[in-house]
Amino acid sequence: MKLVTLAAREKYEELAETVGFDFHTMHGEKYWIDGEAYEFSLAQVEEDIEGPATELHEMAMEAVGEIVRDSALMDRMAIPAEHHDLIRKSWSEAEPHLYGRFDLSYDGKSPAKMLEYNADTPTSLFEAGVFQWGWLEDQIAAGQLAQGADQFNGIYEALSSRWPQIMKPGETLIHFAGDPDNKEDQATLRVLAETAEEAGFEAILTPLAEIGTDADGRFLDHEDRVIGTLFKLYPWEDLLLDDFASLIRGSRTRFVEPAWKAVLSNKGLMAVMWRMFEGHPNLLPCLFEDEIGKDTAFVRRTMLALRFSGMARKPVLSREGAGVTLTAPGGRIVEASGAEGYGHHPHILQALAPLPDFAGRRPVIGAWITGDRCTGLGIRDDRSAITGDLSRFVPHYLV
Repeated sequence: MKLVTLAAREKYEELAETVGFDFHTMHGEKYWIDGEAYEFSLAQVEEDIEGPATELHEMAMEAVGEIVRDSALMDRMAIPAEHHDLIRKSWSEAEPHLYGRFDLSYDGKSPAKMLEYNADTPTSLFEAGVFQWGWLEDQIAAGQLAQGADQFNGIYEALSSRWPQIMKPGETLIHFAGDPDNKEDQATLRVLAETAEEAGFEAILTPLAEIGTDADGRFLDHEDRVIGTLFKLYPWEDLLLDDFASLIRGSRTRFVEPAWKAVLSNKGLMAVMWRMFEGHPNLLPCLFEDEIGKDTAFVRRTMLALRFSGMARKPVLSREGAGVTLTAPGGRIVEASGAEGYGHHPHILQALAPLPDFAGRRPVIGAWITGDRCTGLGIRDDRSAITGDLSRFVPHYLV
């Protein structure tokens, strides 16, 4: 694994804008990086990322089963008590899921470490699943990359294949809802809608804020059409606090992602996974903060590991690196990000897994899960030790 410099494509910004990627530059800084790339060997991807990420997903699903049976655990994860039954029902009925993205720390040598699981509303899907594949083809055609260069990227095709597995017999229509003013969200929604259409379904984009209800409690779109299946690019932790959350159960709308994703996308999941799979090479020691001081062998072992490695303190609910504090062994603060409204939530303490340093850039590997297997990767990097909403997206290739 290494970071390499290539010639950027001529007028790539214009190309990006023609395909709807008009957020390639944000706040005067390049978000998409066209003249650099991360190089991997096939073995690194297959053995260190693809296989482990698929296994991590299986372990995470096992942890969900444990959590939904334990109301105290769901309380600890800040899941509203009045919606525990909704989540349990969603899980017990095996409501189907679509996709997610693990964030991993990986240096090309040591086992990848799970930092978190963005399993409900992960974005950067357009960049990872579509635009970086076009970049690869163009760079091969330009002679910047060898003819045999490849990319771990079956995301788009896997999504198209997944929709028929999610939909019920006879269903033909899927609504896709999000914030029409958020360019990145809209790019993600367009990719998902296109993959659904390729699978033979009709896709309707509808503004999230314009969804209403009829007299029978059915959800309606912006043109008053009944919503049977809804993909919502809106996190469950927010949805469950909204005024209309009480209407979900009686609406007869099927949600993608399902309600149990409120558990899978919660950072408390990592503390539960460490307790269940302590010592797994792809997991980091992790505790709920309120476990400190409990005199058990498990807590003592984990606290010893945290003190030795340093730790990351994270709210169980947060986005884009908000509310994270990194401390070195001994307690010195290495870096901290603003809480941005997440600081009141319970926290976890996770062993510090410093991101590798490639010429001052620190990459996070995004391992994309479609259904139940890893189908591709995307990379965000930054000079900061905490990856945030403006961190760069850098393409990759395999040799």
